[in-house]
Amino acid sequence: MAEGFLNALKGEGYEAFSAGIEPSGVNPYAVKAMAETGIDISTHRSKSIEEFRGESFDYVVTVCDRAKEACPFFPGERILHKDFKDPSEFKGTKSEILEKVREVRDEIKDWIDKTLIKTDLRASPFL
Repeated sequence: MAEGFLNALKGEGYEAFSAGIEPSGVNPYAVKAMAETGIDISTHRSKSIEEFRGESFDYVVTVCDRAKEACPFFPGERILHKDFKDPSEFKGTKSEILEKVREVRDEIKDWIDKTLIKTDLRASPFL
């Protein structure tokens, strides 16, 4: 979701990449929640951080504590971190899960609006 927001909101001057320490597929609830904001992430794919090994980024943004701890070193990086709940761990009915994903979506957007967009980002993998 963070990759989708940053590329949609600031795509003309920024390029965001998303990867995970244990990629498991794009969460269908995230796809639906993002579609509600007019951002289509249905063509995104789950990528491993290993796909970016050896790359250099201006910023590395971690969005969960577990990723922050396991994140490999990227040359030239500055690290920004914010812990968000992991939507893949949500339990409940479909509508309850979607509501929790919406909450995380909105928290991510607010954080990007307040923090990342004010930062001079050039490229960033979200982990």
